[in-house]
Amino acid sequence: MTTPRLRSDIVARALLRQCGQDGRSAMMLRRGDADAGGILVVLLGRDGTAMVLSQTRTAEGEAAWLKSSGENPLTPEDTQAYIDRQLRYDPDLWVLEVEAPDFRPPFEATLI
Repeated sequence: MTTPRLRSDIVARALLRQCGQDGRSAMMLRRGDADAGGILVVLLGRDGTAMVLSQTRTAEGEAAWLKSSGENPLTPEDTQAYIDRQLRYDPDLWVLEVEAPDFRPPFEATLI
């Protein structure tokens, strides 16, 4: 059974709140469609490099996150280029940036 989908604005606000609970910096870089926009989360490392997570679903239909930028951290320029490319395909995207020195999401997440 799949979990129901929440509005994107609710999910984005909840993610920011979860990230901020342990004192990490978390901010919304871009507001997307409130009802159905996809969400990208930029995990920002100490040295300015980043990894980008995108929303997805498991084979069972459960909510999950995918390291959409790959396994290796990106430079700030490559991160911005990746986000710009994704926005060309989906202008309704939300973009959140979270301080994550270990590149682990500071919120509950199933990574695939």
